Amino acid sequence: MMNFLITLSAVAMMLGYASIGFLMMKGKLIKEDAISAFAKLLLYVSSPCLTIYSISRVECTKQTLFDALICLIFAFIVQGGLQILFRFIYRKHIDDVNYRVHNVATAMGNTGFMAVPLLEAIMPDYPEAVFLSTVYCIAMNLVGWTMTIYIISNDKKYMRVKNAFLNPGTLALIVAIPIYLTGFKLPTELDTMITLLGKMSAPLCMIVMGSRLGTMKFKSLFIDKHVYLTIGIKQILMPTISFLVLLALPMSFEFKEAIFILTAAPVASMVLNYAELIGQGQKKAANLVLLGTLLSIVTMPVMMLIFYR
Repeated sequence: MMNFLITLSAVAMMLGYASIGFLMMKGKLIKEDAISAFAKLLLYVSSPCLTIYSISRVECTKQTLFDALICLIFAFIVQGGLQILFRFIYRKHIDDVNYRVHNVATAMGNTGFMAVPLLEAIMPDYPEAVFLSTVYCIAMNLVGWTMTIYIISNDKKYMRVKNAFLNPGTLALIVAIPIYLTGFKLPTELDTMITLLGKMSAPLCMIVMGSRLGTMKFKSLFIDKHVYLTIGIKQILMPTISFLVLLALPMSFEFKEAIFILTAAPVASMVLNYAELIGQGQKKAANLVLLGTLLSIVTMPVMMLIFYR
């Protein structure tokens, strides 16, 4: 019950951040074009700093390397496998971009910006949890710039493997991995700056979401039944199946707990980012991301009850 309450409190706080962006947009304190500026700050500054922060906090051992490898394989199978499965299920609707957005939303979760503060709150004595979140995001990044972007666009020209490696998140790894492998300690001032900028990711991500919500008709979020189905698959069915798989793995309880939380994260903001990049399906993607985040105040605490029973 304690972890249920911690999860509920953490998700509620995330939605509190989102309300700031929503109220500022509705109060006309910011304009719609400011959303892209905040998003760029998140993408090019806070997100890379979060990667460096997450990895630099973990000691390099055989166990953490092994855990990272298992996490990477698990993430590839879950995210890639689900997208392939729903590509097959939705094959008759391949020409409808809305179905293609639903396709990728079943697998892509907010495992960075939203999951990290939750992991830190629930597992304060297991810093490897945040490290695993970064590893999970690496897999999502690689799948995203290849399979995901192809599925949304239905055009192979968007499948640019180099973009999977030449982006802010991957470039941050070039800095973070040597720190992890050598145990090098950054100067205090630099470490503090990276920590603060990295921890800005969650509030900034939610402010961006809330601001985008402020540009939409609120009622329009709740009228598409298919959106609820996709969110149910992503935020209830996916973590439930993952839970059953994790039970069979010969891994530590902490590892299973961290991975389960990552699979229970709501629909990823990356789904909207890719739709914006391609110029297709933006409204559907925004609907899925925003409603998935709102409903996570129910789905994530309930999933935690299942895990700890």
